[in-house]
This record gives sequence, C-alpha cells and structure tokens, in this order.
Amino acid sequence: MSHKHSNNPFKKHDFDDIKTDEQVKEEDKEVKAEEPAAEEQVSDNSELEKLKDDFDKLNNQYLRLAADFDNYRKRQEQEREALLKFGTENALKKLIEVIDNFERGAKALESVEDCQKVKDSFNLVHKQTADVLAKLGLEEIKAEGEEFDPNFHEAVMQTPTSEHPENTVISVMQKGYKVGDKVLRPALVNVASAG
Repeated sequence: MSHKHSNNPFKKHDFDDIKTDEQVKEEDKEVKAEEPAAEEQVSDNSELEKLKDDFDKLNNQYLRLAADFDNYRKRQEQEREALLKFGTENALKKLIEVIDNFERGAKALESVEDCQKVKDSFNLVHKQTADVLAKLGLEEIKAEGEEFDPNFHEAVMQTPTSEHPENTVISVMQKGYKVGDKVLRPALVNVASAG
C-alpha cells in the first residue's frame, strides 16, 4: 500500500507555523506593552479628570482674585478722589476767610488817607494768608545763608565773592515752598562762587 506523500496531513511544513509556549508568552508581553491594560486606562482617565478639576479650581481662584484686585483698585481710586476733593474743599473754605478780609480792607481803605493804616491792613491779611497756608502744610523753603541744595534751590545767578563760603545762597529772588518733603516750587537763588 502506497501512500502519496502529498496527501499526508502531517507534512513537515505544517509544523513550521506552530509556536512554542515561550513564543506565545513573548508575543503576549509585546501586545501588553503596546496596548495599556484596561486598568491603566481607567487610572489615566481618573488622573486626567483630577487634573481638570484642579485646573478649574485654580482658574476660578485666579478669576476671583483678579476681580477682588480690580474692585480694590477702584475703591482706592474713589477714596483718593474723595480725599483730594475734601482737601481742596477744606483749603478753599479757609481761603474764603482771607478773601473776606481783603474785601473788608478794600472798603476800609476807600476813606483812609493814612499810609500806615494801609500797611497795617496789608500786613494783617498777608499774615492771615500765610497762617492758613501753614495750617494746610505749606512750608517756606529755607534758602538765604543755607548751602545750595539742588533739591530745594534753583540757581539763577552766581556771584563771585569772598564774603560768603562757596555754594552758599547769598540772596533769594523768589521764595520756594514745599509740603512735607514734596517741593511745590524751588527757591530761585543767587549762589556764591569762588572770588
């Protein structure tokens, strides 16, 4: 009985496709490495959701903080405007009294022929004006006899002299004024230079 080799169901080349247990395990490892397990995907999704929640929370805090700061800035601006308005109002009320005295003095001077009375009236109103401005914080900048300071003085002249030390203010052409440390107007001065 002769068997044809071609009809043999157990040909050698059919066994070439069969894999060993080790080969199968190795392929399973490769597949697992390529595709994350379902547990890992669930873990990644929950981690992503947590990150989104954290981002939303921080974003909301930022928006609230920005709104609070904007409200604070507006409130500060309103308070500053109110203080300026109140300060100006207060100053004007005090200066109204000075204007009243100027007007009274003008009426009184219509019939006065004595020059001394005019001088006394003028000096009185001048003193009152200076007092009101001093109460508001206005200070005259000391200049004459002081060492020249460019922060408070503006030199409009230099005079060579040996009577005064160099850089000393000899005379004041126009008084300077400040409020606290803020210079409103520097004093215009003549400064001694080396003779």
